Amino acid sequence: MNEDVFNASLRKFLKKVGITSQREIEKAVRDAMEAGKLKGNEKLPAKMVLTIGGVALSHEIDDEIELG
Repeated sequence: MNEDVFNASLRKFLKKVGITSQREIEKAVRDAMEAGKLKGNEKLPAKMVLTIGGVALSHEIDDEIELG
């Protein structure tokens, strides 16, 4: 395994996950606020599931996203 190639590919993947996830969360919260489904002071339960085929990895992160 080429560590440099692996590391660069992993960083690219994580950057894409972080950026796209943040955009999707922000859009969903704004849409819910506009629809009156949220007041803006909630703590929203959040869960991220990471799976990687070929190595049988499944990792879950549970947390909250605080709006205000």
